[in-house]
Amino acid sequence: MAIVEYPEGAAFPGVIGRTTDESSEAWPAPVRAKKGTPNVLFVVLDDTGFGNLGCYGSPIETPNFDALAADGLRFNNMHTTALCSPSRACVVTGRNHHSNGMACITEFATGYPGYNGIMPFENGMLSEMLLEHGYNTYMVGKWHLTPSNQETAAGPYDRWPLARGFERFYGFLGGDTSQWYPDLVYDNHQVEPPATPEEGYHLTPDLVDKSIEFIADARQIDPDKPFYLHLCFGATHAPHHVPKEWADKYAGKFDDGWQAYREKTLARQKELGIVPAGTELSRHDPDVPDWASLPPEARKLYSRMMEVFAGFLSHTDHHLGRLLDYLRAQGLLDNTIVMVVSDNGASAEGGPTGTTNEAQFFNNAQEPLEESLAVLDEIGGPKHFNHYPWGWTNAGNTPFRRWKRETYRGGACDPFIVAWPAGIKAKGEVRNQYAHIIDMVPTVLDLLGLEPLAAIRGVTQAPIQGVSFAHTLDDGAAETRHHTQYFEMLGHRAIYHDGWRAVCPWPGPSFTEAGVGFGQPISSEKLAELDAHGWELYHIDEDFAENHNVAEENREKLIALIATWYVEAGKYDVMPVDGSGLARVMGEKPLVAVPRESYTYRVGTQSVPFFAAPRVQNRPHSITASVEIPEDGAEGVLLSQGCAAGGYSLYMKDGKLHYVHNWVGRALYSVTTETDVPAGKHELRFEFEPTGEPDLPHGKGAPGRMQLYVDGALVANAEAPTTTPFMLNPGALTCGANPGSPVTPDYPSPFKFTGTLHEVTVDVSGDLIHDPEAELRMHMARQ
Repeated sequence: MAIVEYPEGAAFPGVIGRTTDESSEAWPAPVRAKKGTPNVLFVVLDDTGFGNLGCYGSPIETPNFDALAADGLRFNNMHTTALCSPSRACVVTGRNHHSNGMACITEFATGYPGYNGIMPFENGMLSEMLLEHGYNTYMVGKWHLTPSNQETAAGPYDRWPLARGFERFYGFLGGDTSQWYPDLVYDNHQVEPPATPEEGYHLTPDLVDKSIEFIADARQIDPDKPFYLHLCFGATHAPHHVPKEWADKYAGKFDDGWQAYREKTLARQKELGIVPAGTELSRHDPDVPDWASLPPEARKLYSRMMEVFAGFLSHTDHHLGRLLDYLRAQGLLDNTIVMVVSDNGASAEGGPTGTTNEAQFFNNAQEPLEESLAVLDEIGGPKHFNHYPWGWTNAGNTPFRRWKRETYRGGACDPFIVAWPAGIKAKGEVRNQYAHIIDMVPTVLDLLGLEPLAAIRGVTQAPIQGVSFAHTLDDGAAETRHHTQYFEMLGHRAIYHDGWRAVCPWPGPSFTEAGVGFGQPISSEKLAELDAHGWELYHIDEDFAENHNVAEENREKLIALIATWYVEAGKYDVMPVDGSGLARVMGEKPLVAVPRESYTYRVGTQSVPFFAAPRVQNRPHSITASVEIPEDGAEGVLLSQGCAAGGYSLYMKDGKLHYVHNWVGRALYSVTTETDVPAGKHELRFEFEPTGEPDLPHGKGAPGRMQLYVDGALVANAEAPTTTPFMLNPGALTCGANPGSPVTPDYPSPFKFTGTLHEVTVDVSGDLIHDPEAELRMHMARQ
């Protein structure tokens, strides 16, 4: 007898009698997509500029991205918010970043609706929408949409991927991670990488492997069920990590410098038709030195940093190709809607000179040029957290000015590729219609013939704010339907309307011209001054790269656009305008767990993120481990925090108790017991007693006395001339092991403790010394 099904929630159509022989069954119908429904694949790159992909004119080889573009379309007028979390919130919801509470990254949250970093449930995600229409939904890679203080094992988990419509998750929750030793979460729990770098591990192929695995797992059960895969690579965000052979492919390719890169890329962009024929290169940025003015040693270092970046991007392209090959082999690629986008323009978080270790930048401890050159061949490998200098940032955004965090087009106009072989007739063409990433969700719904859901899990949904560009896919002459779009990021503002763009840069058109860096607060008086004199006007339809400020001769147009910005700001929760950085970082925020002076950890538990771990910098503190050592001895880590880029570790080796402090990867300071720790139960304790004040402007934390105790007796002491002044990144704290790259070369990772470790207690009684400037830089570089 055929199974009788009925819509869930409808009246039962069967018969219920006194017994089953006088009754008939009926079942709530499972949610099934229509046969032939397209799959959806979003690929989100990180910090990849308009001029970085080969199909956008770059000399970097990206054959798989190029092939997608050849089989589909490239947009030259797609816009983002200019920052990570805000853009990602737009991509998955179709609503503006302030409407999502995501004015900035979650670490910069403040107590205003547009700024609190808490994405409202009335702004449903595409995953939640497609789940209701019979899709499998997978999130793989970078998330960065959970409030930073909720990225721990204590949750709450309601804003983790699995609570927002994704059935499977494999990736990392925060803004950045090591590509060699990533902070991985699988579904709702922390996991270790499946292999080590020595065994060939790298995050990018792992993410692709999991993407294929998730799709294959479901297809062997239901081969007709469509999937939505949201694949967010760590590339090309710092650290720029890639196998050496990939970087070596570009040896010497960038020796002529960043200005030459810009000129060659613009010429290629014109050949490809990706920019109008009359496009002019934006002016030389005052914050970027002339390549020829640099000493040969600096040019050598900076060239290698760009070779590593290029290898990183090509390596990512290669592994995306494996996913596309799998889909092609399974007969799935033709009926998959693919959209590729970067979350913002190229990143300037390496500073004017770049860095081999971001932790040095955060801690004001930038290494001199000669130290960087000494590790030249290691850049991109597991020991370093490298990022290129501003000149390559500017080059990556060719032909535009400026970069990520700023609302000039260099920060907010990014590469965008759409391919759907079975559904789009046009191939290899360029689309110049204006679009914004909030348009991706409504376009997908339009292509699938779906209406936005009125409610998701009982929550009435807010209107989607983007507009579909589906009508442009087969008609290059079609008019855009997105006429107006506001921008705001850290007080840097812009407004687009029908071919015109007004920009109010903050703190100025460049840091050199402003005389200060980003993160400056804006008073009401300053805002009035900016509105009167700070806005620039560009006719984008005629001036693609924003080179000619026509504000003076079009005053009425500019005034109208400024007024439009305020209308949009009122509509989308943009107010109050906030240019500050320090105030956002240092402001008090609700905490999941209240601060305390004693923290107890046990072996086998998940690592604790830096933001939830005890702050031991520049203050007296102790670490006490309760252990049992067997007769044949024990070795391994009792407690560690950080990695080879900086951190500390308390451990046993060769029968002795050791403590080491790794100062931003530049020096190791240690203390070791002279005699072996005997078998039996013991209290093993480390104490740090500051002996001077930190020198924060020069990257030096408090010097101090390092002391080791066994069962209350002092058994060793040594002096640390300096310590890490502010923060560790990566900075996960682990009991009983040192996962990731080891804090010290004295042992291999993970060096798990082989005795019995009952618990470890960290006591941080005393005042904590903050370096707000370094904390600001650290948060911004994790976008």
